[in-house]
Amino acid sequence: MREYDNETLKRVQQAELSILKDFMDICDRHGLDYFGIAGTGIGALRHQGFIPWDDDIDVAIPREDYNKFLEYAKTELDDKYIIMSTEYDSNYPLMTTRIMLKNSEFREEALKNIKCHLGIFLDVYPFDKISDDPKEFKKQARDAWFWSKLLILRSIPFPVLGFKGFKKTLVHAACGVVHFLMVLCRISKKWLYKKCLEASTRYNHYEKTERLDFLCDTTPYMNIYKVSDIYPLQKLPFEDIMLNFPRSMHENLTGMYGDYMQLPPEDKRKNHFPYSLKFEEDMK
Repeated sequence: MREYDNETLKRVQQAELSILKDFMDICDRHGLDYFGIAGTGIGALRHQGFIPWDDDIDVAIPREDYNKFLEYAKTELDDKYIIMSTEYDSNYPLMTTRIMLKNSEFREEALKNIKCHLGIFLDVYPFDKISDDPKEFKKQARDAWFWSKLLILRSIPFPVLGFKGFKKTLVHAACGVVHFLMVLCRISKKWLYKKCLEASTRYNHYEKTERLDFLCDTTPYMNIYKVSDIYPLQKLPFEDIMLNFPRSMHENLTGMYGDYMQLPPEDKRKNHFPYSLKFEEDMK
């Protein structure tokens, strides 16, 4: 992990908190559900705010409310933010949506060569219904994960990997070949996105399923939430606001991270330290 100086990190966190407040304002006024997840949940329970070295906020929103949010955001956030997704800009290679400050730049090392606007952001995870049938869910998870990784490889031939040595060299070589073949065959980024979206939303027409998930993460299984573990939502302090979190967040975080209340060793502390960072005043 590369380290920020304290002042810069604080400025990033405050900008992200401001985006979160605007996001919450729209959702609260229009009755849309949302909740903090992952590291944001750890931050709330362990620090009552940001994890001290962290530089992002993760929120989830059920797909039905996510679609409504996008419609409201077109008129209520358009002057200040870009709602970045592959649907908005086909060069954006992720299935998460980012609410980005227009007059800023936050270009991560992994995305440094991506040809789209990348600003200081709030990460929004659309959560979809997943089948209660184990075989159907396994196929849904495999399909969504597969297409999401091809979407990344279409733009990034050598993605950041969590391992080193010969294995990394071998995987990078395979990734480079897949990227080259997709470019050679003119595989559309929008087509890959639509294939992934179809798999992710495959069971959203069901009136009810027992679980929700964001299937396009490092693995398709790390964000599974039982609906009964989410609702009713609880409010917890996060910096100077009260933010929604799942009812059984402790159980979910324990399943994902183990004893998350213990500080990890310094070499395991991760952030998104940017290749390029500019605040609004730097853009003038």
